Order: sequence, then C-alpha cells, then structure tokens
Amino acid sequence: MFLAAEATSFLDTIENLGLSTWVRESPSKLAYPTVLLLHVIGMGVVAGLASIISLRLLGISPSIPVRPLERLYPVIWWGFWVNAITGTGLLMASASKRGVDPVFYIKMVFIFAGVAVLQRTRKKVFHNLGPDDALPDGSKGLAWAALVCWLGAITAGRLLAYL
Repeated sequence: MFLAAEATSFLDTIENLGLSTWVRESPSKLAYPTVLLLHVIGMGVVAGLASIISLRLLGISPSIPVRPLERLYPVIWWGFWVNAITGTGLLMASASKRGVDPVFYIKMVFIFAGVAVLQRTRKKVFHNLGPDDALPDGSKGLAWAALVCWLGAITAGRLLAYL
C-alpha cells in the first residue's frame, strides 16, 4: 500500500511539472497538437519503414533488392527518437492516468520487442545476405515478428485513447 501511494505521488508530481501542464493545457498549437502530430509521424516512420523491410523479406516485390533497404535504418532510428521524446511528453502530460494503465505497458513491451527485432534483423539478415540477396534462415520469422510487434504497438497506442 505504501509503494502504491508513493507511486501515485510520483506520477502526480510528474503530471504537475511545468512542461507537463504546458503540453496538456496550453491553447498553443505548439503544445499537445504538435507533440501528438510529431508522435504520429515518428510512429509512421518507424512502423512504416520496418514494415517495408518485413514485407520485402516475406517475398513482396521480389524485384526490389534487399541489401539497399538497410539504408532505411538511420531514418527508422530518427523516427524512434522523435517518438521517444514526444511520447515522454505525452506520458508526462497524463502520468497519473497512463502510469497505472496496463495497456500503456503492453504498448511498451511491443515497442521494445519491435526494436529488438529490428536490431536482430539488421544483424542476422543484412549482415549475412548471400549472393543475389539470398536471405539467411530465419529471415521470414523475424519479418513476421516485426509486423506483429509494430501492429501491437500501434493498436495498444490507439486503445490508450479509448480505454
């Protein structure tokens, strides 16, 4: 019981910080609407580009070479950091609600799993491509795992607005 009270107090403190209040309550278009817009753009970049890689590994558009798709990783990381920053701002703005919501933690599990799968895909697939872009064993499993992770993260994120 004591820990729950401390956690609630901590979340309330975060939610009442100046930045949190500004994001949540400011009438400025630079506050909540812009933070949310940037979060959606970052999500689209990460999930979209990761899905392009995954779908190609699953055999969609076989005329597109696999090797050049590795160049998408820096852009994916850019999107990830945009999401990390904006997501932190959104979390801070409603910390007392999101900090105790299991759906938020489900979303985080999907995101961290998705990042791990992205890193594993880069190491296992892109660093071990055979001649003529022959995919190493396990590539399709990683592609499916990535699609599930990003779909799960997006779904959980959307459910946060409704549950």
